Amino acid sequence: MEIRDDSDRWFTVEEIDRGTFAISEYRHWEETHCYLLCGERMAVIIDTGLGVSNIRRVADSLTKLPIMAVTTHVHWDHIGGHRYFDRIAVHEAEKEWLSSGFPLPLQAVRHHLAKEPCSFPPDFRIDDYRVFQGMPQVILRDGDRIDLGGRELLVIHTPGHSPGHCCYYEEKRAYLYSGDLIYRGCLDAFYPTTDPRLFYQSVKRLQSYSISRVLPGHHQLSIPVSLIYEIEASFEQLEKAGKLEQGNGIFDFTGFQIHI
Repeated sequence: MEIRDDSDRWFTVEEIDRGTFAISEYRHWEETHCYLLCGERMAVIIDTGLGVSNIRRVADSLTKLPIMAVTTHVHWDHIGGHRYFDRIAVHEAEKEWLSSGFPLPLQAVRHHLAKEPCSFPPDFRIDDYRVFQGMPQVILRDGDRIDLGGRELLVIHTPGHSPGHCCYYEEKRAYLYSGDLIYRGCLDAFYPTTDPRLFYQSVKRLQSYSISRVLPGHHQLSIPVSLIYEIEASFEQLEKAGKLEQGNGIFDFTGFQIHI
């Protein structure tokens, strides 16, 4: 796997395979991952990160294909760079969040962005930071397929972390781009717009797919496929204990937490 920093050293680019790149923000505590997938006809970037630096410049250095921004979910840390793209895709359940406004005050987002020490790029000013708002050009639904030319992504609607959260499955490579459904860290199902029971059902649904690699939205990039089943078993344990109701707190498991 090739690893290199971009010119302002905010992003780290890791080559997953030919035509597949992780573009990561390791210098921030969120450690977000975005994924550039290049087909024969077009490319997609799955999520665009925090919006602290220009992710389009990095993507354009990796491909000359036209690029569409594809959204796992409309949370500020996954749509920050959407403003650099002319074509944006989002699940129908979160179209209004993207076009009419994210349901969290800007000051709360800024506080969250800067709550831990971070060496932001020299030209970044927190007072100028805005949450992206714009009209999507493509509306996604469960079961839709995105054809890149020689590559195809299946849209899997996986609500729970947010109403329109989607994972993207690439059958030919057996890759799952899991957004905030599967990763090592704290899995959040405690916000008013989350649903821990739907989160559990979405994780269970992944058993239907043959998966060789999970590519998460945050933190450790290389995670075992078995983490899906560990998370499912943990949700099952919480359900049996009557804990799948918001307000029950943070539960620790091996390698991850579940916040309900």
